[in-house]
Parts: sequence; C-alpha cells; structure tokens
Amino acid sequence: MEIFEYLDKGYRLHPERIFCLDAREKLTYAQVHENSHRIANVLRSLGVDEGTKVSIYAPNSCAVLECIYGMSRAGAVWVPLNARNGVEENIHILESFDVDVVLYDARLADAAATYKERAKRSIRFVSIDGPGEDSLKSLCKTAASQAPAREARPDRMVSIFPTGGTTGRPKGVMHCNLNWIAQVANLSAALPPQGQVVHLVVAPLTHGAGALSVILTAQGATHVILEGFDAEKVMRSIEQHRVTHLFLPPTALYALLAHPHVRQHDYSSLQYFVYGAAPSAQAKIAEAISVFGPVMTQGYGQTEAPSTCTFLKPQDHRPGDPALDKRMRSCGQSTILTDLRIVGSDGCEVPRLQTGEIEVRGPLVMVGYYKNAAATQEAMHGDWLRTGDVGYLDEDGYLYIVDRSKDMIITGGFNVYPSEIESVVCAQPEVEDCAVIGVPDEKWGEAIKLVVQPKRGQAVDSDALLRICREQLGGVKTPKSVEVWTDLPRSATGKVLKREIRDKFWRNAERRV
Repeated sequence: MEIFEYLDKGYRLHPERIFCLDAREKLTYAQVHENSHRIANVLRSLGVDEGTKVSIYAPNSCAVLECIYGMSRAGAVWVPLNARNGVEENIHILESFDVDVVLYDARLADAAATYKERAKRSIRFVSIDGPGEDSLKSLCKTAASQAPAREARPDRMVSIFPTGGTTGRPKGVMHCNLNWIAQVANLSAALPPQGQVVHLVVAPLTHGAGALSVILTAQGATHVILEGFDAEKVMRSIEQHRVTHLFLPPTALYALLAHPHVRQHDYSSLQYFVYGAAPSAQAKIAEAISVFGPVMTQGYGQTEAPSTCTFLKPQDHRPGDPALDKRMRSCGQSTILTDLRIVGSDGCEVPRLQTGEIEVRGPLVMVGYYKNAAATQEAMHGDWLRTGDVGYLDEDGYLYIVDRSKDMIITGGFNVYPSEIESVVCAQPEVEDCAVIGVPDEKWGEAIKLVVQPKRGQAVDSDALLRICREQLGGVKTPKSVEVWTDLPRSATGKVLKREIRDKFWRNAERRV
C-alpha cells in the first residue's frame, strides 16, 4: 500500500466521518479524499513526478495532512521541514536532500522568502493558502477531482526524514512503502483500537506526530489538530473531543503534570497516551498514571527504525506491583515485525541481562541515508541496524535502555550513563527536567555536572539533590556540581540539546568528548 491508500481506505468505510479539525476548519474523509486528488493534479502540473522531493513548511493544520496525502498520490517523496527549526538547519535539509518544491503556509511567507533567497539550488515555493491565484488553494479549485492511478511498489522511496540533529547536522533517512506498512502493522498489533479513534495532534506533524497520524488514518481516525503545545488546550481538548490517542514527548508530559489544573479534567476517553522520543523518569510516569489512568504506553525507535521497535503497553505499567514495577523502567517487548538483539564490542550477541549495543532488523529498518553510503554502511551490521543505544534484555524479553553510547561519561576510569542520574533527579517534585553531562576536569578527566530546570515558581536545593543522588546512586555517579537554568535548550521537537549544554563547558578545552 501507498501512504494515500490509508486515506482511501477510511474514505471507503466512513466517507462522512470527520477526518480532521483545527482552529479554522473541519473536514470529512470525503472532502480530504477529493482534495488530495486535486492537490496531486496541481503538483503534477507544476512538474512533480514520481521521486520529486517535496517539503511542507507550515504549523500544524488540516492543510498539512491534506498535502501529505496529495503528495503521496502524485508520487512525490515527502521531506518534512519543521517550522520550529532554525534557518540554517532547514536550508541544509532543502539543499542536501534535493528538495524541488516547498509548500508553505502563508503565515510563514517571510521565512519562506528567506529560504528561497539563500538556497543555492533552484526550489519552487508555493503558498498553500495565500490570497494569490497561484496558491495551492486557488489552483485546486480548477484542478480535476480524480488523479491518475499509480502502481504501488513496496520498495518505492516515499519519504526522507531528517535525523534529530541533536549531535550535529541531520542526515536524511530514506523510507520506502514497506517501512510505513511495518509501522502500521506494529502499532495496530501492539495497541489495538477500541472503537473509533480520535487522535489529538500536538507535536509537530513534521516529526513523530505526522507519522502517527498516517498510521492512525489506516484505522479510520479523526485527527484533532493543535498548532502547538499548550497545557490548558491539551487538557480541554481531551475532554471536549473525547480523545482516545495522544502522543507527547516527556517534556510536554512533565509540563502537563506541573499544571495546577491537571486533575480538574475528564480523561476517561483515553485509550493510549504515548510518551516517547526521549527518556522518561519512572516517577513522572507513575504520577501520569494517577492523573490520566492506566493508559500510558511507550514506544521505542529512532528515525532509522521509526517509533515501533518495541512497546511497553498500558498493562505493563504497574507502579503498585513490586514484582512488576521495574518493567516501567523498560521500553517493552519487540513488536510483531521487528527483531532486536544486544551485541557486545565484538559484534556478537550477548546473554540476557548483559549490557551492550541495541540492534534491530526487519521491514521497519530504513532503506539508508540519502546520498551518504558511508554513513549507511557504518549504521548497518549485516541486515541489523546499529542503533547507538546501550541496553539489555531481561528474562522476559523486555528491553531496558541504559543510555546513548555517545552520552556516556568516563569519570575517573568509570563509565557513567547520564539517564540513571537524570531519572533520580526528575523524580523530585520541584524538578521539571534536567540534563547530566561530562565537563572537563583535571583530576577526573570528566566530571559529572547536573543542569536542572525547576518547575515554575519553585526553588531547587542543589545540596539536597546531591545528597539524594549519593544515597541512591553512590559516590561515583553523584554529580560534582549543579547548575540551575530557567530553561534547557531544546530542539524543535522538544529534545534537550545536550550538545549546546556541553559546548558552554568544553568551548575552551584542549580536547572534547
């Protein structure tokens, strides 16, 4: 199946069902189905053909989803362009991934003009909803309502997603139709819907939320779209629209839990509250269960093997059960179409409970990095993807992630993984988020530094945090120093940018790690 065929399936089954609604419009499956045909025909008239790279530059809206399905119907390759990214990063994506057409929201016209002016290659910019006759909206009025049929091929490249860019320039991860089919199958098997799906879209559609929207469209979902994260709007929307599915990164979840009104709304409609994209503190998840009910679920993956390598299902979240409480520190078991294993430094699989690098394989794994054969070869171990994550499997096949291998701190000859310290600190009620990094130190080589973001209006006692770390983790893993920052630097998708934090401390060092 092609991406647009997930929409077609919903249209055939529920043509009058609401497909999406945002602050400006509400559209049925029948309307979006027809609009996707018109968009495909407009794109073809602009020279878009199979394999043409097309980006959408816009905040979350129904129009973004319509464009995704229209592009797919035209045979284009979708290259997400996050409206929250900096100018340099987006120009890098446009140039390095050979984008030919950018569909942009009229509200971002000035930024789009900057990209057009600064890009070194010729790129056509088309306003999605501008007032001119050459906007996509205007052109669709006279376009045919039926696009030419295309033959679906499982191996056809349909998207190039940029990597997170938290450690350097983003690479372009190529996905084919089979990769998307695997995501649909993995999620549907792990988290089966119970009745009609109502999906609250909060995170950028250019990232995980866009992929999740495509997957849930295959289940006939209604997508309730917010332009961005606002805790009050999220809580009201769940109650008002009887939302069943929601994805948020941990930073947004923590902001919800810190909101004074979080326990004043009805969340009984929720089936699955998916948290992911970054490590989450176990204490915060236990608190979330007490607020939102037994609906918390976590998926593990990365752009190279998106989102659905494993799932920790709601029934595996058992904070009150001593025998199963530890499972909440895991990210679940492998999904139906994904194999995973743990390998040592020699590249051989290690026994259960032994730590090593996580490798995955299956139809979920990327085609490769766009125009980067060397990086593709480095990422693959035969048909296994080297994730760069360090973890272990328990006796029941639950995966526990220790940390990113590149985040490891070597202090006094000991290997220390920051996530273990971060989990302890984030469990403290006055802490909203934190980051642990290694900083240069003459004695230790690297010294552990804790950078804390407190909850609004609350104070952090650095000495108390260090005392708690020492009691729970011992002296080696206890930070040598603490800094309190009002806000931690974040990527456009909400991930803490440890690279930027490190830069402050390593800028004048003779060596960098």
